[in-house]
Amino acid sequence: MSILDLTAVELSAKIKAGEVTAMQAVEAVREVAAQKEDLLHCYVTFDAEGAIKKAEQVQKKIEAGEITGPLAGVPAAVKDNICTKGTLTTCSSKILGNFVPSFSAQAVVELERAGAVILGKTNMDEFAMGSTTETSAFGITRNPSNAEHVPGGSSGGSAAAVAAGECFFALGSDTGGSIRQPASFCGVVGLKPTYGTVSRYGLIAYASSLDQIGPLTKDVTDCAALLEALAKHDAKDSTSVKREDTDFLDALTEDVKGMRIGIPRDYFGEGLHPEVKEAVLQAAKALEEKGAVLEEFDLSLVDYAIPAYYTIAAAEASSNLERFDGIKYGYRTEEYEGLHNMYKKTRSEGFGAEVKRRIMLGSFVLSSGYYDAYYLKALRVRALIKKAFDDAFEKYDIILGPAAPTTAPVLGTSLKDPIKMYLGDIYTISANLAGLCAISVPCGKDAKGLPIGLQLIGDCFQEKKLLRAAYAYERSVICTGKEA
Repeated sequence: MSILDLTAVELSAKIKAGEVTAMQAVEAVREVAAQKEDLLHCYVTFDAEGAIKKAEQVQKKIEAGEITGPLAGVPAAVKDNICTKGTLTTCSSKILGNFVPSFSAQAVVELERAGAVILGKTNMDEFAMGSTTETSAFGITRNPSNAEHVPGGSSGGSAAAVAAGECFFALGSDTGGSIRQPASFCGVVGLKPTYGTVSRYGLIAYASSLDQIGPLTKDVTDCAALLEALAKHDAKDSTSVKREDTDFLDALTEDVKGMRIGIPRDYFGEGLHPEVKEAVLQAAKALEEKGAVLEEFDLSLVDYAIPAYYTIAAAEASSNLERFDGIKYGYRTEEYEGLHNMYKKTRSEGFGAEVKRRIMLGSFVLSSGYYDAYYLKALRVRALIKKAFDDAFEKYDIILGPAAPTTAPVLGTSLKDPIKMYLGDIYTISANLAGLCAISVPCGKDAKGLPIGLQLIGDCFQEKKLLRAAYAYERSVICTGKEA
């Protein structure tokens, strides 16, 4: 078995046992990147030399017994909207094309504390606004399963890098499905933690009340290990929650006997591709065979989730992106007449079309005369969606459904119809609106060989139930020899 066939936890165990070194792991990934990166373009910045130096430092600490965790020495990648001290952090936007942070996000600090070796920054939809990783100012990312298809988004670079073997795990951010949907499209595991579980300090915000950093990994064990490393209280983030139940690796048992799993009828109606539906229901059957209790129910309000989400997210984005004006950092237009002209030209030239669309929408719904009609109404719908999930979780431990209505679209097709792209988030955005935890696990492939993702949604701070169900399903696939 080569180094690249190992999961992150398996690799770390071999490094700690002296069978391989962190430097060898970095070299193995660098060779893969050299072969694939020109086609796939998973990274905006790939710092191989810096990673080797860091690996040497980590290796010494491992040998000295200073770093002993399950991620020690493992090469990792970070989405390019998460600040890394001394390394370019662009949000895949021209307006931040020269921004080098003077500090690291707390999630990055926790990664380095766990002994991970950061290789570089992954490509993404500009400012996390998109579902395909095609709105990046630095070029598109391609799906490793089929280079003519998108990897999903906005964390498409992170998901593709894990799937292609260009890192062992990666950080993404999830505002409305931006971890789970690309995980589904690329055939990897992606988890959106409960809002407040992972510090958002150093995450360049898209929509502050929805954003959450989370893992993209090869399997559920790696996902639990990474979440355990990240889930730390951070006084620098006012939304950070102090949790005592973060021993997520202990939750990895195959025992789901008696677990109550709800299947929303609303998620299996019009718009869901038949192959996706069949794969997800087969996964549900596998959990039932292991003792879980399945029941269909009506979740309701699904049709209202997308307009509520895009109203709230755009409103918050229009506010968060005000700071990018060419004054303190980032891109500034070369020729201008006066301060206001400089603002206009800088933002016009620095932002891409999708970002401009969402800023304009956000400014509109927050404007006088429309605030009550749109923004406040969206907040009320958000509260109703949260209530619907609260009612569901009084009866069920987990809610099961698809992560996306289709497999990965062909490159170029989604951008022609932004509304259709927005509708692709129908199964993921409710978890963000309600602050819930949710995971996508590979559950098969379509006739073209493109991966399909099973989504499991849990109540707030119930990641252990999610991971237990995901692990039980994953083990059932391995034991039966079925392809996921």
